[in-house]
Amino acid sequence: KLRVSEPSSAYDFGQIVNAVNANKDKAACADLLTITDPKKLPVLLSNKLEGEILLIFIQSLEHYVAGKDPGLAYQHLFYLSKAERFKVVLALLSRNEKEEVHRLFDLLLENQSDQYSLEDLESLKRVYEL
Repeated sequence: KLRVSEPSSAYDFGQIVNAVNANKDKAACADLLTITDPKKLPVLLSNKLEGEILLIFIQSLEHYVAGKDPGLAYQHLFYLSKAERFKVVLALLSRNEKEEVHRLFDLLLENQSDQYSLEDLESLKRVYEL
């Protein structure tokens, strides 16, 4: 498993994301997302958001974060939607990939948090075109 430390720049973040993605290491990606302030995601991603990256983030949040900290998973989804290229990447997701995103939202619905309301969740689902 990759060892992940908090990235100090968009470049560092990109290097870690590329390594995590190359190894399909969802646990390491979850570690990265856990130590990264969700508000910083749009800046850290810069214009580098790709379908594969969105997908490993979704899978990592689904498998490692949403059950333990649904509020953090929601925050990451929220700020991910503010990233440059988000709409383009979203439009290119396959039906199976969109189902994966849908499963994460279902998990957040099951594991309610005081950090978001049902209305917040529904509103964000619309942003993700679900």
